[in-house]
Amino acid sequence: MSNKVLEKALNEQLNAEMYSAYLYLSMSAYFSDIGLDGFANWMRVQAKEEQFHAMKFYDYINERGGRVLLSAIEAPKTEWESPLACIEAVLEHEKHVTSLVNNLVNLAIDERDHATNIFLQWFVTEQVEEEDSVNAVLNKLRLLNGEGNGMFILDKELSTRVFNAPAE
Repeated sequence: MSNKVLEKALNEQLNAEMYSAYLYLSMSAYFSDIGLDGFANWMRVQAKEEQFHAMKFYDYINERGGRVLLSAIEAPKTEWESPLACIEAVLEHEKHVTSLVNNLVNLAIDERDHATNIFLQWFVTEQVEEEDSVNAVLNKLRLLNGEGNGMFILDKELSTRVFNAPAE
């Protein structure tokens, strides 16, 4: 990749996507530990999506003749106060990732790299879907106040989620 500024930023985003996968696996482990296997499944699917995103960055850097440079992945948090606090943390994390993607788009525009800007548009759309998906779970969880039989129904609903690789 001839633009080293963008190459560095794309490598940083690859790391951020891998961190997201790691964070969501940690959340999955938290939910398994407290007996909410459906929530754990939902988080594992989230982790797989983030790994897919990371590999899109990996492949793109390579396709553009750049060099993928993997760096250490920060250790994620492992405990949350409640299922509600955990899902609220997911939403905050997705908003953070959205800001990272937006910053990358701005950089691509500033650097006049139209191919990277076009590549990143997929992630812009994906982040809208990611935030919406988390909000749907969060709204149900808030209605239940994290309590009662409704938690088991929501857990059962979340157990049905499967990973389907998004369309390229």
